[in-house]
Amino acid sequence: MQRLGGTTKRAYLTFMSNKKPNRGRRSGSADRQNDRDLKVRVKTAKGRRLSSTRWLERQLNDPFVKAAKEAGYRSRAAFKLAEIDDRFGILKPKMRVLDLGAAPGGWSQIAAQRCQSEPEHETVIGIDISEIEAIPGVILAQLDFMDQEAPEKIGSLVGAVKLDVVMSDMAAPASGHKQTDHLRVVGLCEAAFDFARQVLRTDGSFVAKVFQGGTEGQLLRELKAQFSDVRHVKPKSSRAESPEQYVLARGFRG
Repeated sequence: MQRLGGTTKRAYLTFMSNKKPNRGRRSGSADRQNDRDLKVRVKTAKGRRLSSTRWLERQLNDPFVKAAKEAGYRSRAAFKLAEIDDRFGILKPKMRVLDLGAAPGGWSQIAAQRCQSEPEHETVIGIDISEIEAIPGVILAQLDFMDQEAPEKIGSLVGAVKLDVVMSDMAAPASGHKQTDHLRVVGLCEAAFDFARQVLRTDGSFVAKVFQGGTEGQLLRELKAQFSDVRHVKPKSSRAESPEQYVLARGFRG
């Protein structure tokens, strides 16, 4: 896949093609009114919680959801990894990649395409607690990464050859309490990092989901000690109201 001219780029820009330029306050107001008129609204159904109704309405009106379907990606999250890779070039042909929290498979699809992973020689491994439908060029395993036996099982899939990239889009079920959710996501990031430094090759990369506030304290110090470049990234395809962002660490010192 070409980074600047392939399916991902076209799908990413599809929803922009019909936008009209804002030529002033009056035309801008008219555009906003048109957007409100075109917005799909979902009525609250019996037995459906208000939060579920809002999620469904957001999905139906999300341009990235539509673009993902048109491009054949499992989820809108595919664009998040594509954006990160377009900016920082962490995925290259023939690289070996581990995708933690892979379901439904959007990140694994991007990694398989950009690393040219093929069914005859799979270089991408996807792990999730949920079952994932087969993806060409990806070795998939259903297991709980936080299970005590998980590292050994994943290690058997990885083998003796070190990985180029470990990435994690894992997230714990939302509790509704921001601080609790933040700590849970940071905990998953810590677990992913702990495993990554065991399987990454020298100069490898690590990318993982965190929440606003990012990696803090001891984890951030350890990342900076182990990698030459550490930064936080919020892709444009990540919803503006969402607290999620990603920590990207490159240049693993080994």
